[in-house]
Amino acid sequence: MTLPNELRYTKSHEWVRAEPDGSLLVGITDFAQDALGDLVYIELPAVGKSFAAEQVIAVVESVKAASDIYAPVAGSVLAVNEALKDKPEELNRDAFGAWLFRLRPQDAADVGGLLDAASYQQQIDSEK
Repeated sequence: MTLPNELRYTKSHEWVRAEPDGSLLVGITDFAQDALGDLVYIELPAVGKSFAAEQVIAVVESVKAASDIYAPVAGSVLAVNEALKDKPEELNRDAFGAWLFRLRPQDAADVGGLLDAASYQQQIDSEK
């Protein structure tokens, strides 16, 4: 598995991509989708709702289990990927291409506290 270097990562297996407008696209990593197995349902957050860092913001369910998705940083939801409601399996096909939601961070500097690709790789290597 190759981790995109331009992304930041959380210890709870979310990826974060900073967009030119200052917003953040958030999804789950390939490691997370592989561990979950075939995804069958996604509960996305409400647009406009604010969340604290590490607060449960969404839920993904697979044939194996349900898993909470956490806000990588504090912020408010700008948009959700509605297409995933009907096709959650897109996360299994392309975990780094299928984003879950777009977040407006309270403080953009908080993204710097997330893991880079090398640090995240070390974490997942230790979990195997």
